[in-house]
Amino acid sequence: MIIRKTTSADLDALMDIFDEARATIAALGIDQWQNGYPSRDVITEDISKERSYTVEIDSTPCGTFVLVDDGEITYDHIYNGHWLTGDTSKDYVAIHRVAISVSRRGSGISTAIIDYSAQYARSLGRTSLRIDTHEGNVVMRRMLEKHGFQYCGVIYLQNGDSRVAYERKLLG
Repeated sequence: MIIRKTTSADLDALMDIFDEARATIAALGIDQWQNGYPSRDVITEDISKERSYTVEIDSTPCGTFVLVDDGEITYDHIYNGHWLTGDTSKDYVAIHRVAISVSRRGSGISTAIIDYSAQYARSLGRTSLRIDTHEGNVVMRRMLEKHGFQYCGVIYLQNGDSRVAYERKLLG
């Protein structure tokens, strides 16, 4: 398994992975990502900002995620709880747009993504990882809890949709 920066050559494969993720989420009966998000333009922007990563097995893209290390505006205010660490963008790295190919689920990719993200955050001197998801996305919530994330409260996206927020403190 290799984790590397995403290139424009990965775009079609990643869009297929996001299509699979949308179908999985729809089967849960929730509306997250059902409006075409993340779009090709969003992923292209992530690539151009060099914050998108591709997980590869046998030279085939089978997962993706985004790391945001310059703050997440929607994390500035948390409701019905609190973050485990400080409130500034210098305390954490945010993980976004995690998607894994259906054929590779259960093969350790989520663990590799979390481990890579933690190593990256530590390299920047950050003390935690943060992530959010739809309240009904029980698959993602289970994965986060399995990997040591704690529920912290509710955040609101810029469009007003609520998301449950998680954080994982990083040790040395």
